Amino acid sequence: MLELHGVSKRFGETLAVNGVSFSCQRGELVGIIGRSGAGKSTLLRLLNRLADPTEGRITWDGEDVSRLRGRDLRQWRRRCAMIFQQFNLSPRLDVITNVLVGVVGERPLMSSLVKFFPAADRARAILELDALDMAGAALQRAETLSGGQQQRVAIARAMLQEPDLILADEPVASLDPVNAEVVMDALQKICRERNVPVIVNLHSLEIARRYCTRVIAMSKGCVVFDGPPSGLTPQVVDRVYGRVSAPEPFSVVEAA
Repeated sequence: MLELHGVSKRFGETLAVNGVSFSCQRGELVGIIGRSGAGKSTLLRLLNRLADPTEGRITWDGEDVSRLRGRDLRQWRRRCAMIFQQFNLSPRLDVITNVLVGVVGERPLMSSLVKFFPAADRARAILELDALDMAGAALQRAETLSGGQQQRVAIARAMLQEPDLILADEPVASLDPVNAEVVMDALQKICRERNVPVIVNLHSLEIARRYCTRVIAMSKGCVVFDGPPSGLTPQVVDRVYGRVSAPEPFSVVEAA
């Protein structure tokens, strides 16, 4: 289980994340919503330790990951897979090699540089692509794929890491509605079938309501709502996106 205990992040005079506390169980698909600048992306960067918290603790199954350094930190980042809005694929490499990048940190440097991967890794990569209906494109260059296809390749790469936790930062923001649905279906399937918690930043309330088992809303670095999608009443939405002078304390709405 992932737990945040009063986590804050300050950049100079700016408090980007302010005293955030919540827990996330295996099998939960948690949507993080809020206006641009609310602290959503900074929060994900804190979770996979691309940024260090100024205050508070982040734990996974009781282990304080906010204190990890060196090799232990690198291992946590592999266990905490990140999916980005812009896919972060190498356009001139074929799809399967892009997926195999997910295990580079576990293999000798020289073999990775010459793109030599064991047969077992290649077989796993094909299986992950097949689970996302992308095995047929394994030998295509990534630049030939549509945006939705590239995002599915990025998800396959993340899954090759065998992560304990998946973080997705606006994974459908640059996609059309059809491809956005395909990508969200894939994340939902992974969450349900593999019991991997998924935390995803979203702009679309409709997507949050449809796919997420739970929604956390942020405003000015604070959590102002934490509950099931059914709790996103017009009043809550106005508090998150409306013109308010300051965020109100968060409220937890229990699922029925």
